[in-house]
Amino acid sequence: MAFLGTLCLILVLTTLAGNLSNRLGVPAVIGELLVGILIGPAVLNWVQLNNLVSIFADIGVVILMFLGGLESNLQLLMKYLRPAIVVATSGVIFPIVLMGLASWWWGFTVLESLFIGVIFSATSVSISVAVLKEYHALSTREGATILGAAVADDIIGVVLLSLMISLLASQGIQTAGSQPALALVLIEQVAFFGGTYVLVKWIAPYLMHLSERLVMASSVTIMSMVICMAMAWLADIVGLSGAIGAFFAGIAVAHTPYRAVLADHVEPLGNAIFIPVFFVSVGLNMTFDHFLHNLGIIVILTVLACLAKLLGCGLGARLSGFDGTSSAVIGTGMIARGEMGLITAQIGHQAGLMSESDYSAMILVIILATIVAPLLLKQTLKRMPKPKAVAEETA
Repeated sequence: MAFLGTLCLILVLTTLAGNLSNRLGVPAVIGELLVGILIGPAVLNWVQLNNLVSIFADIGVVILMFLGGLESNLQLLMKYLRPAIVVATSGVIFPIVLMGLASWWWGFTVLESLFIGVIFSATSVSISVAVLKEYHALSTREGATILGAAVADDIIGVVLLSLMISLLASQGIQTAGSQPALALVLIEQVAFFGGTYVLVKWIAPYLMHLSERLVMASSVTIMSMVICMAMAWLADIVGLSGAIGAFFAGIAVAHTPYRAVLADHVEPLGNAIFIPVFFVSVGLNMTFDHFLHNLGIIVILTVLACLAKLLGCGLGARLSGFDGTSSAVIGTGMIARGEMGLITAQIGHQAGLMSESDYSAMILVIILATIVAPLLLKQTLKRMPKPKAVAEETA
């Protein structure tokens, strides 16, 4: 029952912080992230990232991405698939090169520097989805490109992580747990996307129609949550982020007559409990252990973490025909880091590739980049011509 008190504290503080953020003209997610830092180990140490908080946070990101899928335009996503792949690829190359070179210059070994580059090559688009939703830019061509690039980025991230684990093994460095062969992982992911097509085309419409005939309160909403959670679970099994599975579940359900009803039912559920816990959990990861000792590398890598995605993804967008403002929106939309970066850093730490001090610095840089990302995204969205965004939404 103690968790109920923790949950009450989180909900009260995130509501107040979100209100203050909105009044100050700052994305509400910033206030919620800062609440996590304030009440977590970094400052007051009132709340720790325990199992229950992690479970609620996982559900929160799944619901957030499901809502993102509900509001997305599948035709727009398909139309901008090629630019999304270009953006994702350039957005992976730049962090590996820039942050790898900076780490090597700072004194890390070549293998450690390469590993740090891989840590920051991954994007967590969940934060950006919240900002895009808040500013009604999710169904623009920029939003579609960001979402498509996030999917491609996740696949590239899995491949890079598998290659790094193989490289570590070749150097005699053992990582925790057994890893499936890369070829098997890729086959499973191809099967997942094939199953996603079947879900969108046939399974989701049938299940949603069936749920409407059940004599049960909220049966349609329950069925949508079953589809959402199942897709998130399957995505996790094949090595992708559960958020990606939830996103495609949202797209599948959006192509049924129940889209508006579900948005009205699911969004209050997510915003009332689970999504605030997710944003707070990001802040709970932060500590200031070894902060002064690592201040130099933390500042350098935080700046590069933002610039690498901004320049890399922005360049990819420019090469795909976007103008400067749209390229900046796409670049800033890809800055936030998240679960893949945290997982990769943890693997390096457990393998002894990173000291406790270096590991703390990497986590701190991930959190700082994630906090900066919504602020930069909001500023670039404000520069985007409004008529253009509206036109794309209705296309």
